[in-house]
Amino acid sequence: MDLMERTVVRCADGHVFSTASFPMQQAERLGPGRLVRCPRCARLRSVVPVTLEKQ
Repeated sequence: MDLMERTVVRCADGHVFSTASFPMQQAERLGPGRLVRCPRCARLRSVVPVTLEKQ
């Protein structure tokens, strides 16, 4: 896996953005949520990865 791979995430307020750092991606035992600063609301928010659907 590329360390600088971008991950599309959704914050607790529903904002969708991509981030280069999604800490502890491999730690499944802690669940999918992580704390990342949201660029839309400028707060540290719990975020989860967004699954992209092909249509």
